Amino acid sequence: MTITGRLLRLPGLVLRGSWVGAVVLAHALAVAASTATARLRGDAAGRGLRDGERWVRVLTRLGPSYIKIGQLLSTRRDLLPDAVTTPLARLTDSARPPRRRRVARAVRRAYRDRPWPFREFRWEPVACGSIATVHEAVTLDGRHVAVKVRRPGVAGVMWRDFTLTAAAMTALGLVPRLRRMPFKLMHDQVGGAILRQLDFRAEAGALASLRANLSGFGNVRVPAPLPELCTDETVVMEYVPDLTRFAPGDLDADTRRAVVRAVLAAIYEMLFVDGVVHCDLHPGNLYFDRRAHLVVLDAGFVIRLPDAVRRSFADFFINMALGDGWMCGQIVIDSAAQVAEDSDLEGFRTGLRELVAETSGAKSGEFDLARFAGRLFDLQRRFGLFPAPEFAFPLLSLLVIEGMIKGFDSDVDFQAEAMPVLRRRNTPRAAESTAER
Repeated sequence: MTITGRLLRLPGLVLRGSWVGAVVLAHALAVAASTATARLRGDAAGRGLRDGERWVRVLTRLGPSYIKIGQLLSTRRDLLPDAVTTPLARLTDSARPPRRRRVARAVRRAYRDRPWPFREFRWEPVACGSIATVHEAVTLDGRHVAVKVRRPGVAGVMWRDFTLTAAAMTALGLVPRLRRMPFKLMHDQVGGAILRQLDFRAEAGALASLRANLSGFGNVRVPAPLPELCTDETVVMEYVPDLTRFAPGDLDADTRRAVVRAVLAAIYEMLFVDGVVHCDLHPGNLYFDRRAHLVVLDAGFVIRLPDAVRRSFADFFINMALGDGWMCGQIVIDSAAQVAEDSDLEGFRTGLRELVAETSGAKSGEFDLARFAGRLFDLQRRFGLFPAPEFAFPLLSLLVIEGMIKGFDSDVDFQAEAMPVLRRRNTPRAAESTAER
């Protein structure tokens, strides 16, 4: 039996599914009890789902796949109350480290087929996430490095979660009203991207690609990987000293604006030019170095957009910035994974034209990407269009940073900041003739 086969054995799936179900049920009962008690006391709202500390405990108990969801939600301070987002923000790097002997065993096993490459290795982690821990080390030739070590046992848990959620998506697809939704495609794309965070050799390659692609940005730094020292369980990269976590209150107005524009310029370069996109730019992966340059860490959740998807997304974005809702609609139609037989394409174009007209040129304090995406997806459902799953990744990368952007500079114009990058990539797609509109 293969390693994957052993990981996905039925008893393990049953135990994992039972555990997830029990934790979720216990949480639901606790929320219901809390809500009922609050109402008896005259507090109509109560805490319930607004109890961020409870969410931290639940997501931590459920494990790495669910902690990733919490990390994403923690960035949405514009949509969720501080009572929820502030506790969830601790999920970015507050995971408990494995026992030292388990980490040592994992690292020694990773290098069992080659000479031990380290002169020094600090077994206590300098950072600890849901999938890996990070350790300082010095190589035999004296290089100061950071070593990312995959948590022992995490692969099995995440594969089981992937299998369970795949079964849930299949079940949803059997519901009569939902049969047209491409749940399997969406799950394979998004769930597969999360699973690829277990592939540390791919992460080392992604780190090298990001570093090369962003090398022209003088204020953005990506640590260099050391491919000859990387293994299936470890990523070894240059150590960046004196990193500082930043928050809006720690910076003056000019520095906040500079940070926002550096982040946006980097992510637009990924989305519209390179197609190698970091989808996990939450505050746990963004730091300042001693020169006040932005440092991007952890390339685990990096995806490579197919060229056709990259071009379509760029075309959509530039036409949105230009206020051309008709062309935006045509791009979505042409790139759709599925078009229903009873679709209303003209109705979709009209609805999207109105949506784009409302949002064109809005600043970050006025433009809400989450609501825009929600209304876009609603239009697609209503008029019989189902987008290519790959479109989830560009949207995810923007959704992750939107919450941070709003906190740092509410006056930045998302669309105007994208225009220099969009003009460099190529000429935007234009409609064949105005008569078709």
